[in-house]
Amino acid sequence: MKAFVSAMESEAACVLAHLTGSFESLEYGRKVVTGQLLDETVMVVVSGIGKSNAAAATQFAIQAGADEILNVGVCGGFEPEMKIGDLYEVDRAVQYDFDLAQLNGTEIGVLNERTSPYIPMRTTGRYPAKTLATGDHFNDNTADLPLLKHLGVGLRDMEGAAIAHVCETAGVPCRALKCVTNVLGSGATDQFAENLKRCLALLTDACGAW
Repeated sequence: MKAFVSAMESEAACVLAHLTGSFESLEYGRKVVTGQLLDETVMVVVSGIGKSNAAAATQFAIQAGADEILNVGVCGGFEPEMKIGDLYEVDRAVQYDFDLAQLNGTEIGVLNERTSPYIPMRTTGRYPAKTLATGDHFNDNTADLPLLKHLGVGLRDMEGAAIAHVCETAGVPCRALKCVTNVLGSGATDQFAENLKRCLALLTDACGAW
């Protein structure tokens, strides 16, 4: 069974729009919907915003029987050629706010049990693939830019790498589909509010066959 994990109900709605015969429940305080998508039973979990919420929701989905996790949601973009509404898959993710450098000298983003900051993710080839940076920050702060450039990221969110980390640990494949709502240095908060509706419509169209 596939399980979709999204931070916000509006993001989860992009998948729910395609479900038939759905059943909703509340599991450990989170909304969970099970239904049919393209003749396959799937689960949709609304995690809440942030890494800890995303990790907990992903672990729940795996323990409930999911053998693949799909993260659908919006994100920020870092490359100048990116446009609002661009869709991307994620081929690797990094937690850019994880830092054990003073403890063991590892690069920022390297989790204690790993040797690389990047957690690989699966892609379908239907959309361009980018590196995703995840952290518990939502801002338009250019102070993060040198680190993000060093890490080679194209996208930023608050959940994706945490989802990928849980999946890697559990040996479960993970994919992510992201839509750009804002570009670094252009007023993230204002752009997010203005462009969210457009991006959700694009994600809804894409989720029907992704």
